[in-house]
Amino acid sequence: MTGSSKTAQQQLEGKRDLRFHDLGAAHPRRLTLAQIDSFNKNGYLKGFTVLEGRQVDMNRHYFDGLLKMVQAAGLDSYAINGWQHCCVGLYDLCTHPVIVEYISDLLGPNVICLGAHYFCKLPHDSKQVSWHQDAAYWPLSPSKTITAWLAVDNVDRGNAALRVIPGTHTIGALTTELSAKDEANVLSEKVPGAEKFGDPVYMELKAGQISIHSDLLLHGSTANDSDRRRCGVALRFCAPDVRDVDAQGWNSKSIWALGEDAEGYWANCPRPQGDSIPDGL
Repeated sequence: MTGSSKTAQQQLEGKRDLRFHDLGAAHPRRLTLAQIDSFNKNGYLKGFTVLEGRQVDMNRHYFDGLLKMVQAAGLDSYAINGWQHCCVGLYDLCTHPVIVEYISDLLGPNVICLGAHYFCKLPHDSKQVSWHQDAAYWPLSPSKTITAWLAVDNVDRGNAALRVIPGTHTIGALTTELSAKDEANVLSEKVPGAEKFGDPVYMELKAGQISIHSDLLLHGSTANDSDRRRCGVALRFCAPDVRDVDAQGWNSKSIWALGEDAEGYWANCPRPQGDSIPDGL
């Protein structure tokens, strides 16, 4: 891309409602009212255990199998993105009752899972995820989309934990620029000068725990310089009234994780029978 190329954010400018909308269900089941208030103020929550003991081992083993499958197909560890409709274990994470209850405490009784993406940084992986807002990449409006980031491995500062800048979700869409090739950025864009918005908080998690963040929250992660793998899966959820303003088909691979979509805009993909790589890759 040349320096004159428009970023995804610029191409969608004016089409979306990118104000943060306070979230919170009337009768939460997992979160306290204080935690909901904290999410609305800071844009994130962290440290909720959803998998324990053998479940953690099974979840890691499942991903190990997917990783072998994609590597055998010549794909890299970041390729498993939007496969919830064709990988049964990933579908089951998107509809996991404990995870979905946490999300419904913010979004309400009807929850759509619009996608999932594994972020696996192998030992001494030079790739980073530069500072960004998820909303810059998604043609979605209004801004009622949140991510549950489930740790497959133990994640800490030493192996490049996700980091966030609290409160940045209330600023609106931030200016982005295209990433340079030598940045080794997993994403195509970045928010320059992000440090001026505040000090980062590291989302250190034990395997089986989740953090939750707003699509407008500024976040990213560094390269993994350690001898340990750092893997997590980002599960993306939205309210049913969210729309794909560019008609890119974001609703075609979605799942009704809880409740329903009364207007039928979001697809409700059936649970797959096994694991397969999507067509076209």
